[in-house]
Amino acid sequence: MLRVNIFLLCLLLLAGCSTTPPSASEQENICSIFDGRKSWYRAAAATEARWGTPVSLQMAIIKTESNFKRDARPPRGRRRFFGIAKGRRPSSARGFAQALDGTWDEYKASTNRPGASRDSFADASDFIGWYTARSARSAGIAISDARSQYLAYHEGAGGYTRGTWRGNTRLIGIADRVAADTGRFQRQLGSCERRLKRRGIFG
Repeated sequence: MLRVNIFLLCLLLLAGCSTTPPSASEQENICSIFDGRKSWYRAAAATEARWGTPVSLQMAIIKTESNFKRDARPPRGRRRFFGIAKGRRPSSARGFAQALDGTWDEYKASTNRPGASRDSFADASDFIGWYTARSARSAGIAISDARSQYLAYHEGAGGYTRGTWRGNTRLIGIADRVAADTGRFQRQLGSCERRLKRRGIFG
C-alpha cells in the first residue's frame, strides 16, 4: 500500500511539471502551456523579475526558435548517406532558446552559471532575459519592443544597429510574428496569471 501511495504521489508531482512539448494548438495559448508546466511559469516569472523581460516575450521567442522542444537543433544539410541526412548543420544553435555555442559560453561566464544547460527551460528562459537586457543596454531597444528585440536576438545587437536585417523580408516577417505572439500571450496571461501564481505542493 505504501508503494502505491508513493507511486501516486510521484504522478501528482509530475503532473505539474510536464516536459512534453506543447501541442501545436497549445502553443497558441500561454495559459494552456503553463497549466501543465507550472515550473515553466515560475522560471519565466523569475526571469522577468531578474531582467525585466516580459514572460510573454520570452515565450514568443522560445515558440519561434524551438516550438518548446528541449533538444531542438537546426536541420542538417541535404547531403544524405543511405537515405539518412548527413550534411552539416548550419549553426551550433541548440535547445529551447537555440543559443549558439559561443553566445551560450558568454552567458554562462557573464552570469557565473557554469552548469547552465540549453536543454533546461529555466536556463533558456534566463538566457533570453540576459540577452534582451543586454540588447536594451547596448542598442537602446526597449524591453517592451518585441519586434526589435527579436531582430537583435537573431542578428546580434551590433547587427541590429547596423541594419543587417533590412531587406530580409523573411526575418522581418518572423519578427512581426514574434511581436504578434507576444501581444496575444500578454493578453491571455491576464486571464490565468493569478491562478498560476498559486503555489501548492503539487504545482
